[in-house]
Amino acid sequence: MEHLIIPDTYRPELDLHDTQIAIKTVKDFFQNLLAERLNLQRVSAPLFVDPASGLNDNLNGVERPVTFGIKEQGEKEAEIVHSLAKWKRYALKKYGFSMGEGLYTDMNAIRRDEITDNIHSIFVDQWDWEKVISREDRNLDYLKDTVRNVYKVLRKTEKYMAIRYDYIEEILPPDIFFITTRELEEKYPECSPKERELLISKEKGAVCIMQIGDKLASGEPHDGRAPDYDDWELNADIVVYYPVLDIALELSSMGVRVDKTALSEQLEKAGCPERAQLPFQKSILKEELPFTIGGGIGQSRICMFFLRKAHIGEVQSSLWKEEIIKETKRHGIPLL
Repeated sequence: MEHLIIPDTYRPELDLHDTQIAIKTVKDFFQNLLAERLNLQRVSAPLFVDPASGLNDNLNGVERPVTFGIKEQGEKEAEIVHSLAKWKRYALKKYGFSMGEGLYTDMNAIRRDEITDNIHSIFVDQWDWEKVISREDRNLDYLKDTVRNVYKVLRKTEKYMAIRYDYIEEILPPDIFFITTRELEEKYPECSPKERELLISKEKGAVCIMQIGDKLASGEPHDGRAPDYDDWELNADIVVYYPVLDIALELSSMGVRVDKTALSEQLEKAGCPERAQLPFQKSILKEELPFTIGGGIGQSRICMFFLRKAHIGEVQSSLWKEEIIKETKRHGIPLL
């Protein structure tokens, strides 16, 4: 219960029926505009992968994937994906996407070790997207331009929902503020990473936090990031201030993907050089895959933010501890 926030004055503006309609409204508008602005085509994606392929997202390296045996294949083990961060790059080549073209898909995952609260669930649903770029596009300016395009889609979605629903007011600022994790540490040296995110998001309204994964002056990284998809010098999170809960809310994580140099360096830093022997990682080291940029955008997070909900369980169906269900119900917060 220590992770549950109950806002004093919160009352849901929409009942369960109307919330379902509003969820579809948000998702339809956002994904169509995102696909148009980033030149993305919708594709089908796997729910599970072969562990030996190296395609699953290792997240922070300690989370356990959900596994099961396939009877028809002699109980061969498969893993439910944590995300499709690596698979998308492989798919761009397999499906024959050209320079400047990209894909997006619905990614559904189970994260069994997640600590749940108002914005975290063991069920993860997001739009995973990936786009082919040139070697020359692997730079900070290209990353920032992409972040600005995604942010414009967020702002237009908020404006659209504010027109559709009278209770929704526009709170996103006109522009997103850029800052690196090193600059953020220098600005708030006595604070934890999460405290820094809250302070900067509350000050700016919307912030792009860049260069996540490598160690800072403190000797610790700002946040964990797998070493074999994002280039730690060219990645970013979009974080906004969410007044309903008085928190910093991450809506999207993205980055320019590793080339062979960045992959080798980051595997060494993360203490897992043996991953270089996995099929996906080998294909990067041999430069068999295209250069790409990509990311994930939380579907339930987006819906929660734009509908001004107090708990992610109001916009997605999941499993919660019994005391959470009782406490939210007691305060008039209906979980799906």
